[in-house]
Amino acid sequence: MRLPKPFLILSALCASVGFSCPAALAAATQYPLTIENCGTTVTFDKAPQRAVALGQNSAEILLLLGLEDRMAGTAFWPSKVLPQLAEANAKVKLLTVEFPTFETILAENPDFVAAALPSLLGPTSKVAKREDFEKVGVPSYSSPSTCLSTDKVKDQYGSRGSLWTMDLLYKEIGELSRIFDVADRGDALIADFKAREAALKARVTTGGRDPSFVFWFSSPSPSADAYLGGKNGASGYIAHLLGGHSAIDTEAEWPTLGWESIIAAHPDVIVVASLDRNRWELDKPEAKIKFLTTDPAVSQIEAVKNRQIVVMDGQAMNPTIRTLYGAEQVADQLKALGFLK
Repeated sequence: MRLPKPFLILSALCASVGFSCPAALAAATQYPLTIENCGTTVTFDKAPQRAVALGQNSAEILLLLGLEDRMAGTAFWPSKVLPQLAEANAKVKLLTVEFPTFETILAENPDFVAAALPSLLGPTSKVAKREDFEKVGVPSYSSPSTCLSTDKVKDQYGSRGSLWTMDLLYKEIGELSRIFDVADRGDALIADFKAREAALKARVTTGGRDPSFVFWFSSPSPSADAYLGGKNGASGYIAHLLGGHSAIDTEAEWPTLGWESIIAAHPDVIVVASLDRNRWELDKPEAKIKFLTTDPAVSQIEAVKNRQIVVMDGQAMNPTIRTLYGAEQVADQLKALGFLK
């Protein structure tokens, strides 16, 4: 039986990025499309043709959806692009690996802007606020995973009152795929992530324990406070997915703690981030591990003494498509150490 051309295109896309396709085609997007996004109503009159992705997660979702030909630029990359997306990403202009300016974004004549973090697009962002793009007629979209309250904490990252789950990521993928009229691709990507999530839950066990995890993103220096993953963020999700919990009991998305407090938390496992940005020496996992194992006080943490230190892609500590990849990384290393069964 000959398949319709759209289905053949979708099948080729699924094979190219390594995920399974849904059995049926999703309905085409009907424009104008109106979406409630992070407290803002956004209307799209047509599918974007010159999108700018602010933040690695936004960029990688669009690339996974096969939209590189409709991307005018990307910015803010803590880590290198996923290897399977490198060829597609090479077709898209890189504005900067750090924070772009509003003028730099507008210079690409965008017709849509997607942002992964409130520091890139939000009320306190130094890059741009949503109303800045509204004034020039450019619709914007913020990741539902990072629409957080800033009432309880004094930093721009906000706090999270309940545990993040992949459902917010699925919402983001689904909405972006509808905005671009590629809902079939979005359904396929979501189905793949759900299957991988279920497979990971099925293949790991803690043997009845409830291990505690600390996720160390980075620090400006060994003497400075450490940036850690909060208990309800992506790091907390990984800990729960692997049968444990976060040793850091705060709702702040990115708490900063001194090492005395971290020692007092008595973590069973320390997960250190690997970052490609090289902003600080401790962005490197080997630098983190050297500090953990040589500092007179920190080296006495049970997790360090038992060599239960594992390395994970730092971007996975953000609530992103990378989070599940990170959980798989941690699970594989802990199984090799005999910590997980």
